[in-house]
Amino acid sequence: MISVRADAGRILIGKQLLPQTGKRCQALRLFGQCAIVSDTNVARQYADILKQSLISTGFRPTLITIPAGEKSKTLEQAGAICDRMIAAGLDRQSFVIGLGGGMVGDISGFVAAIYHRGIPHVQVPTTLLAMVDSSIGGKTGVNTRDGKNLIGAVHHPLLVIDDLDVLKTLPRREFNQGFAEIIKHAVIADAKMFRTLQSRQAGEAPALQSLVKRNIEIKSRIVAKDERDRTGERALLNFGHTVGHAIERAGDYRKFLHGEALSLGIVAACAISIRRAGLAPDQRDAIVDLLRQFELPTTLPKNFPREKVFDALKFDKKFEGGKVRFVVTPRVGAAHLANDVTLDNIREAVKDL
Repeated sequence: MISVRADAGRILIGKQLLPQTGKRCQALRLFGQCAIVSDTNVARQYADILKQSLISTGFRPTLITIPAGEKSKTLEQAGAICDRMIAAGLDRQSFVIGLGGGMVGDISGFVAAIYHRGIPHVQVPTTLLAMVDSSIGGKTGVNTRDGKNLIGAVHHPLLVIDDLDVLKTLPRREFNQGFAEIIKHAVIADAKMFRTLQSRQAGEAPALQSLVKRNIEIKSRIVAKDERDRTGERALLNFGHTVGHAIERAGDYRKFLHGEALSLGIVAACAISIRRAGLAPDQRDAIVDLLRQFELPTTLPKNFPREKVFDALKFDKKFEGGKVRFVVTPRVGAAHLANDVTLDNIREAVKDL
């Protein structure tokens, strides 16, 4: 097992960690009642193991299961979870455990941030995507009709438990989407990791632990410089997300998984980077080839409603005061915010997908 200090808490990476959750929470001096927030798919596989671990160490867990999928990440669903917690008698000394992927981590963290004005949050990510990205940095939130994560709070988890064994049950498509965020981290901050990924060793079990650790380090370092996304440092993590989020919304959050939409957003960001940051075309090709190695999409279906992508762009949080905060890469391993990217540049990149 590897232990990493990140944000305001600790992240554990290893195998057979899920059955140890109760002891790990006990070591942090948590006690009493807690809520386990999970979705219908994950709860079926892992909720009993987690509940037994908590009960055996003296905790009194309440399992709250919500429908799987991004459609559950709403303010109404967050309110319903809070109602269940109130009915179960959870108080200011209680805590919330998010058991699931990014959607569950986001909404459980948001609930923890607002319940009694803030109670501890523990995350048990069950996807590679959540382990290397959404469980780090403290951003929590829910979606609205007009866009992703428009309502939320910064609320760092006290503990994150990355049990690599749970990844064995992930469908290949779910597993591979995590590499979109990993490739993004490599493009913006780590050329050496990019070369490692190109060697195709990353997906092998012995390398997975160190790969997860490296991605946590990259994101944690960037977040520490700009926790609340004010100076522009944290915005680097949005590479590929401006177009990616718009594609997700245009597809009604059903056509593409988050990592798949991000992959397409990365391709669009590379096209813009060639024009606005001097990215060499052969480096763009290397990035696209790497996305394809992990079976991630790099082109939109011909019949995909591109106009809906353009419509969704204006709801993106990265548009401030009518200006685009767009992240570009001049070369693999580096990125910066550009102030000369126009909506026409983005429209052209989307048309070429």
